[in-house]
Amino acid sequence: MKFVKWFEDIGVKDLALVGGKNASLGEMIRSLGERGINVPSGFAITAEAYRHVVERAGISQRIKDALMGLDTHDMKNLAQRGKQIRNLIRTAPCPSDLEEEIRAAYREMEKKYGRDVDVAVRSSATGEDSPTASFAGQQATYLNVRGEDEVLKKAMECFASLFTNRAISYRVDKGFDHLSLYLSVGVQKMVRSDLACSGVTFSIDTESGFRDVVYVTAAYGLGENVAQGVVGPDQFYVFKPTLKEGFKPIVEKKLGTKEKKLVYKGDGTGTEQGEVTVAGQRKFALSDEEVLTLARWACVIEDHYGLPMDIEWAKDGVTGELFTVQARPETVHSQRNMASLRTYVLEEKGKLLLKGEAVGMRIGQGEVNVIEHSGEIDRFQKGQVLVTDMTDPDWEPIMKMASALVTNKGGRTCHAAIVSRELGLPCVISTGKGTEVLKEIKEVTIDCSQGEGSIYEGRLQYRIDEVEVNNVPRPDTRIMINTGIPDGAFIQGQIPNDGVGLAREEFIIESYIGIHPMALVEYDELKEAAKDDPELAKLIVEIDERSAPYEDKRQFFVDSLAMGVAKIAAAFYPNEVIVRFSDFRTNEYANLIGGYRYEPKERNPMIGWRGASRYYDDRFKPAFGLECQAIKKVRDEMGLTNVKVMVPFCRTPEEGRKVIRAMEEFGLRQGENGLEVYVMCEIPSNVVLAEAFADVFDGFSIGSNDLTQLTLGLDRDSELVAHIFDERDEAVKRLVKQVIDAAHDHQPRRRVGICGQAPSDFPEFAEFLVECGIDSISLNPDVVLSTRLHVAEVERRMRSRARKKRG
Repeated sequence: MKFVKWFEDIGVKDLALVGGKNASLGEMIRSLGERGINVPSGFAITAEAYRHVVERAGISQRIKDALMGLDTHDMKNLAQRGKQIRNLIRTAPCPSDLEEEIRAAYREMEKKYGRDVDVAVRSSATGEDSPTASFAGQQATYLNVRGEDEVLKKAMECFASLFTNRAISYRVDKGFDHLSLYLSVGVQKMVRSDLACSGVTFSIDTESGFRDVVYVTAAYGLGENVAQGVVGPDQFYVFKPTLKEGFKPIVEKKLGTKEKKLVYKGDGTGTEQGEVTVAGQRKFALSDEEVLTLARWACVIEDHYGLPMDIEWAKDGVTGELFTVQARPETVHSQRNMASLRTYVLEEKGKLLLKGEAVGMRIGQGEVNVIEHSGEIDRFQKGQVLVTDMTDPDWEPIMKMASALVTNKGGRTCHAAIVSRELGLPCVISTGKGTEVLKEIKEVTIDCSQGEGSIYEGRLQYRIDEVEVNNVPRPDTRIMINTGIPDGAFIQGQIPNDGVGLAREEFIIESYIGIHPMALVEYDELKEAAKDDPELAKLIVEIDERSAPYEDKRQFFVDSLAMGVAKIAAAFYPNEVIVRFSDFRTNEYANLIGGYRYEPKERNPMIGWRGASRYYDDRFKPAFGLECQAIKKVRDEMGLTNVKVMVPFCRTPEEGRKVIRAMEEFGLRQGENGLEVYVMCEIPSNVVLAEAFADVFDGFSIGSNDLTQLTLGLDRDSELVAHIFDERDEAVKRLVKQVIDAAHDHQPRRRVGICGQAPSDFPEFAEFLVECGIDSISLNPDVVLSTRLHVAEVERRMRSRARKKRG
């Protein structure tokens, strides 16, 4: 056939003939089917068919005339010209030879799949889905189309959609000639995801550009709800390096709202919105094994194309099979200059108005303009912050004029997110009530630089730091990072570093879990007792809300902590990540849900029941067991053996041995699979008995805050004595040097690092540490580069002095 090509007969070489979308489908069917990638069959109506329609109708010159003098910033003018051209194409007669080929091809599909087979009719432009331009949602797609007449009608609608308002505007911005692009149409067997689920997979992190993860989104029903941002989908991250080694490294799972699903209409054609039950919303749409399968497919597809990919998938609710229904190059981070690192830093604090999910790593600000629906877009002014419920492709002409974007709904693979990334636009999605909260606000600052989207009132001061990564020296002293917030890990991991010297569990427990671990350990007993206790009944409701969709509440804690730790470990892999076991004080543990039942009231929690003393105590030991299981899962199931553990506030060597024995009871054995156990050096006894502690532990990490507090005998939380607190005090410095010397003299030699605040705040203290021969300095992310440069200079001076002394 002249105008129709089966997917099995086309590939990437046919881009000019069948457009990006169809060429990719054919390529995957032909090249990746034998590697397990399922792609629904179908056929392409070629770009030659589009040209044939235009030439036979004699409308080419009229299209040119309609585009003369076009101004895409004039919304009314753009809409008028677009409508005029679409009507020209839509009302053009379909040539009889083309019509017969389309009908014949559809009849062939009926032979394979049954009478009135349900198909998707999708546009596939010749310039779209390239590495530099996604053309996301620019042309039309029609789902659940049945019958020859309807396929013909929808094909003509797709041809006309080459000139949607948004497509015209997009081509102008990207420098494409309107008359040099043509449109092909794909007719593909529908996957019955209306009875199951669908979503998008990226073989790269969409926000940070971190290339070692696969990002998967999933929601019930057909995929348009995810693409259009109608629902908040479930989200998953899978770590590629250990996935390829056979491990199961799902390093993050976030439950989406998924309150609606797009399904087939009751009469059998077209689609409509359906409701998702509360029980359905509280479950993940995919099993872990299905997530891992999609991640493996993403790796295969990425390896085949040789660049990061944006992939749409669907699960068939009849057969239970997974399918890939589209694959295109990722268009933002694949084009980024990896030798240069640009970071945005908010320098001023302001009133926090709202939070949501961050898109991009930038900061933007401007006057607020709340646009409720597309009919109001002509009142949007350049440089304003666009605030709306959600965007669709018709909004693209004003998105390119915005300084930032805020939406109520959407996930990180929706239209608003994709276009914002291409435009370099800071965007906060899924705020829930942005249009309501910001309606009376004049100006805002949008901060997406920390992995979470924050919206502040007013224009706040910020700066942009840019560094050529290849020009940053690497000193002999290892420069590491202090962290504990998984959401920012993929960004921080790209800063030149030697790993994580301190990964705190506290933020993960407080933010991701929020429940006292003993309340989860004793959940069944509490639930039984709650039948006669209204206060306990409220507690159970709180626990159930936080821990959906887990029936096993202990597993909720283990999985949540494991994924938080694993996301950090993945970001810095294969560099070591030293994870400190929980170091909440009793008053902090008491603030967790249910904590009041398990925590005593202490006069001075700072030096009370904290750190090591909890881990082997029967009142807390089962909770410590959950922490051990989480670390074991990260190392054994996810393959992230770069994780080491650290014991805080260990008062005596014997206490250290008790902790080591408690770890072994829960299957976490020092030395097994290379597991090292460090101790925080933050109590004077850790220094005085450094050799004895070195017999128990594999290394030391100096906590300068507590060491200063306990050396000078002051409460660092007290304003009355705050003026005395100084890590540079001579007594503190002597202890620091003493423990470094003792650890290095021990046989075998023990490593010593520092993870306290002092070297972040005081460059001269970092210099002192280098002169003492410390092995590593772990710092807050914002001072890692400056300290790295400073330490390299200190080492250079030390070498120079040593040469002069020898000479």
